[in-house]
Amino acid sequence: MLDVAVIEEAAAAEASLDPIRSGILAALAEPGSAAMLAARLGLPRQKVNYHLKELERHGLVELAEERRKGNVTERIYQATAASYVISPSALSAVSPDPSRAPDQLSARWLLALGARLVQEVGALLSGASRARKRVATFGIDTEVRFASAADRAAFADELTRTVAALVGRYHDESAPRGRSHRVVVGLHQIPAAQPTDPGGQTDPQPSGETGTTHTTAGQDA
Repeated sequence: MLDVAVIEEAAAAEASLDPIRSGILAALAEPGSAAMLAARLGLPRQKVNYHLKELERHGLVELAEERRKGNVTERIYQATAASYVISPSALSAVSPDPSRAPDQLSARWLLALGARLVQEVGALLSGASRARKRVATFGIDTEVRFASAADRAAFADELTRTVAALVGRYHDESAPRGRSHRVVVGLHQIPAAQPTDPGGQTDPQPSGETGTTHTTAGQDA
């Protein structure tokens, strides 16, 4: 079982978002049969069998083993991953395009960058899995708490100059065997969960000047 799998096909994304099927996927973090799942989820076995077949058809669950019980063969399934991420490529016609309106201070542009990151790294993982190779990537995830908005602006300015200098030092357009990598750096506030309201919903709110920086570097195919 993979730790994280990327869903790239629209039909597979639709299958994973069905409430019953997502419940089955969560339950199959531990291998189980249709009968076991029916008991765990309180659903008719026939309905569970139907959803299992759909999930298997889209590669979201797989047959782990078959057990013989008298004249009956029990099929044991497991999820193909512990968790799933839906790639923007599943909505290719409306997926975000960071080149459309680049703006370093726009939260929506940062979101578009993140979406492209999921799409590109997902495609790399799919290709690497087929070729049975590893993907060369690097990531940093840390937190920083700013005393003021001025400090945050100064940090962003220094970070920009530092990354630009580092890229300039190592970028070699003429390298005959070089491979292009994408470097993405983002800074955003960490939403703070508020107390649950009577309707059972939480209302995430920005938390002062605390921010998170994400730096990733990925190698292309």
